[in-house]
Amino acid sequence: MQTSPEPWLRGTGTEIEPIRRAVLHALELAAEDAARWCDVLSEEQMFARPAGLPPVAFHLRHIVRSLDRLLTYAEGAQLSEAQIALLKTEMDVTNAADVRAEFREGLAAASERIRRIAPKDFAEGRAVGRKQLPTTVAGLIIHCADHTQRHAGQAVTTAKVVTAAT
Repeated sequence: MQTSPEPWLRGTGTEIEPIRRAVLHALELAAEDAARWCDVLSEEQMFARPAGLPPVAFHLRHIVRSLDRLLTYAEGAQLSEAQIALLKTEMDVTNAADVRAEFREGLAAASERIRRIAPKDFAEGRAVGRKQLPTTVAGLIIHCADHTQRHAGQAVTTAKVVTAAT
């Protein structure tokens, strides 16, 4: 089976400087992996917890809700009460269609926010969380890519496990 190269090998986004382009490519790859492995899951499979692992739905919600939080910090703000409330519901069972829609919309929104970050601001300091841990704008957006790929991999692995079990 021939597949197209991963986003970072397609020559796309060349109008964007390399750091943001790499982050955007990571988000694009996460979207493609989720579409391939998670969109085919049934309602039951989406919320299954094999061996007590977090369900696929958790990972998809966690990806986009974490992106929202990380980008809030990158933009120089602190989390809102609504963002904190959403953090506490990432494991809740709802329905697969809502999770998929939230994932697609959240990735699109995060991509737009990343595009608006000016490279001249990359070295600016930022404070994260209640402890106000130090980082930079670049550190935050690079972590967007790292964190997204980590959870996309977990979602794909869990999707393969629940698919094999049925």
